[in-house]
Amino acid sequence: MYLLIEAHQARRFSELLSQVFKLRKRVFADRLGWDVVVTGDVEQDVYDGLCPAYLLWCDDRQSRLYGSVRLMPTTGPTLLYDVFRNTFPSSWDLVAPSIWEGTRMCIDEDAIARDMPGLKNDRAFCKLLLALCEVALDNGIETVISNYEPHMKRLYDRAGAEVEELGRATGYGRLPVCCGAFEVSVRVLAQMREKLGINEALYQRRTLAMPGAGVSEMALA
Repeated sequence: MYLLIEAHQARRFSELLSQVFKLRKRVFADRLGWDVVVTGDVEQDVYDGLCPAYLLWCDDRQSRLYGSVRLMPTTGPTLLYDVFRNTFPSSWDLVAPSIWEGTRMCIDEDAIARDMPGLKNDRAFCKLLLALCEVALDNGIETVISNYEPHMKRLYDRAGAEVEELGRATGYGRLPVCCGAFEVSVRVLAQMREKLGINEALYQRRTLAMPGAGVSEMALA
């Protein structure tokens, strides 16, 4: 199942969020070697303290995490402007209520292999992208801005997502970092579902049950 966790629900879903930060440490610090803030076995930064929303992919009991994305409005502080400003032209204004930043997107390959052995990692990541499009469309978001390494574009194409590269820059790591604008629309959603062969909605707005009430990784900057 896919859940959108907002700031006021953080305490209620603290166990899932704890898994998010541990997964991010394994992906971004251990595997990718990024210069991120690590404390013990978790990766958290200042933006996690600014009341972001999190799209979580978890089991039906809301106890095991399979993937996550952090979402923040561009009307407030963002990695896009504070860290990756050189990745898009100075003439571009990417601040608007309908434009949100998506960061720290990753999946737990080990958990997916254990619980969904027939699901390949690329397809799992594409499914999380599709759920992200559904969530964004459901919440009035028209564009999701993300920074990513160039090789990820092939995966976005495979998922049927439409991303316009606004620019790229070096100096952040061993590979260039791109800035992309992902279109969120009914047309793109239909295109992604057709490309992935998924007709039913992955995400549904719902009244969330309390956790337990029965109801190695890939990454995006």
